[in-house]
Amino acid sequence: MVHRIDKDTSGLLVVAKNLEAQFSLSKQLAKKSVYRIYDLICYGNIIAGGTIDEPIKRHPVDRVKMAILPGGRDAVTHYNVKERFQHFTRVQAQLETGRTHQIRVHFTYIGFPLVGDPVYMSRVKVPAGASELLTDTLRGFKRQALHAAKLGLIHPRTQEEMLFEAPWADDFKTLVDVLRTENKAY
Repeated sequence: MVHRIDKDTSGLLVVAKNLEAQFSLSKQLAKKSVYRIYDLICYGNIIAGGTIDEPIKRHPVDRVKMAILPGGRDAVTHYNVKERFQHFTRVQAQLETGRTHQIRVHFTYIGFPLVGDPVYMSRVKVPAGASELLTDTLRGFKRQALHAAKLGLIHPRTQEEMLFEAPWADDFKTLVDVLRTENKAY
């Protein structure tokens, strides 16, 4: 394994075929030269893109969680709004660093937790007046709405620039489709 993605996050992952490749790819990650783009759906309306630069470390009480805390490791997430809905926002996030739960912690910290996040959301929030379809879709989404969409790196042997893209998982696509029809922005 060269890097990991959170449990129940769909999308791309890098696995090296040998130790030489693993060393090269790990070095690229350490130098922050690996390009990683994630798609996510969060609660609330984010107005514009930006950067979240807040340190992350293990939560002092709940050992399953990570938290924004002084003395944590540097964590930087750049983001752009891709689509607005009435009560939700589809965002694309680019990781500069790669901390455990980084996107989930950063977006919860700025007040926009991810739909379906079982760790950082205490329960499913259904907007007032939501249709039965939207309610069922939100309640049936059993993971964080996070997808590792693009991954760019330098091939360890050929030194060729490579970019990989993964289509949305079916549940993520269904969620977006339902939001587009049932939670349109006005």
